[in-house]
Order: sequence, then C-alpha cells, then structure tokens
Amino acid sequence: MARIAVIGANGTIGSAIVAEAAARGHEVTAVVRDPDRYRGEAASVERGDVLDPADVARVAAGRDVLVSAVGGGDGPGHLALIEPAARSLVEGLRSLDQRGDGAPRLIAVGGAGSLETAPGVRVWDIPGLPEPILQIMHAHGEALAYYRTVTDIRWTVLSPAAEIGPGERTGHYRTGLEQLLTDTAGRSFISVPDYAVALVDEIEQPEHIGERFTCCAL
Repeated sequence: MARIAVIGANGTIGSAIVAEAAARGHEVTAVVRDPDRYRGEAASVERGDVLDPADVARVAAGRDVLVSAVGGGDGPGHLALIEPAARSLVEGLRSLDQRGDGAPRLIAVGGAGSLETAPGVRVWDIPGLPEPILQIMHAHGEALAYYRTVTDIRWTVLSPAAEIGPGERTGHYRTGLEQLLTDTAGRSFISVPDYAVALVDEIEQPEHIGERFTCCAL
C-alpha cells in the first residue's frame, strides 16, 4: 500500500486516479481548493494550492507519491498554471529534502501535444489546430521541458493519447515514450479510466522515473 496525495482530485482525470488507487487499497488523500465540495473516494481530503511551494511541501510530507492532475480549463488558464505549477511542485519537494524529511515521488499528468507523429514533427505541428488547443499543448510542453532539467527529484510525466475521454475501464493499454501511439484502427485514444490504470500501475511498478511516457488503447 502506498500513501498517495492527488492534487486536482476534483477534476475528471484526478478523480479517476483517486478512484483507481483507492480501489487497489492505497491510502489516498485528495488535495483540492475547496474540501467542502469534494465528493470523491479519497480516504482524506486536504485544502492545497499547487502554486504555493510551502503548501506543496505540507501536503507531500509523509507521502510516498504526489500526483499532480491540475488543469487550467481553457488555453490561457493552462498557460498560467501548468508550467508554474511544475516549478512550484519541484520547489516544494526540494524543501522536504533540504529539511531531511525526504521527498515523495512526483507523477504529473501531461499532454499529448509534444509527442512525435514523425521524426521532428509533433502533434502540435498539425495544421489548423485552434489556438486555445495549441495553448494547452504548449503549456504542457513547457512543463515537460522544465521537468527535464530536474535531476534531484524523482519525477514522471504521463502523456495521454491524442484523445482522452469517457470510456470503459478495460485495464489494458500500450505504452511508449516519445512517439504518439495509435490503436489497431489507427486511432490515438485512451479512456480516462484506463489512463488512471496506467498511472497507478506506474506507481506500483516504477519504470519511468526521470522521463515522460505515454499510453494508448490497444
């Protein structure tokens, strides 16, 4: 059993991660802006601000894993949140190490925009993408670029397929690193429940510390 804190536990992806981890018997704490509005399946709930490194350190203390599932809503919201949140998360975890308390592992929900569709070509290079979508993609890309400069914190970023949305929990998926994955029909899709399965599998069997990986339906 791992002690897991999930920041952004009220969101679609965050709540799925909480549910999957709790169903497997992990001790899960939901970290949200307004605990009074939380109706999920976490064992405990705490108020937390992902942009406050001291708050990050507080909710991360004593945990084995800190999951960041924060989202900024629209494009400008993502630009204002995702990369700054990455810096705040790392700073907060570093402060635990400096105090001698030990930092938990960090797993962040990423984006698909920076995945390659061909050598040197990324999803965000597809012509005609709306500007708000590009902003969301580049916000996650900037956060990933920052994480890749970090060597003293155990981090992982999990990028979904090009499409992530409602669907069944099959418990089956493919993983890769830098290339966009597709299923047997040529579609790049992962259901939210199966994305949560992939993330909790990574918690239980770490294979991607210090790197980004991606998942897709079979």
